[in-house]
Amino acid sequence: MALEIRSIDSYGITVADQVGGGAELLCRLAAGGVDLLAFQATPVSPHGARFTVCPIDGPTMTAAARKAGLHLDGPRPALWIKGKEEPGALSVIYQRLSQAGIPVRDSSGIAHVNGGYGVLLFLEPEDCERAAAALGR
Repeated sequence: MALEIRSIDSYGITVADQVGGGAELLCRLAAGGVDLLAFQATPVSPHGARFTVCPIDGPTMTAAARKAGLHLDGPRPALWIKGKEEPGALSVIYQRLSQAGIPVRDSSGIAHVNGGYGVLLFLEPEDCERAAAALGR
């Protein structure tokens, strides 16, 4: 199982309005030149949402957020993993991490995209390099 593994930073941003606030946030980031590898949005109240954004370039992200007046929580470490689609691919990743004693704080993924899949693993800072090594990087 050949994996492309990349250490990335993730940032949290809370918006007050799930619909309009999310659109405004993404427009502000785009205007600042932020290119995202991934993002996740989760409701935190009836009218608010928490976005986790994973930019390709952290300094561009922080500069765009500062210019837009956004408060960032982070950076927090994550691993971005890309692999070839095959049954059980995710189970192998989790099994290797479990065998290495590495807990996954949070994760999200998508499969069946151009014959492959992608997964984000949100880990404790001290576990990122060990996780990458356990996965074969």
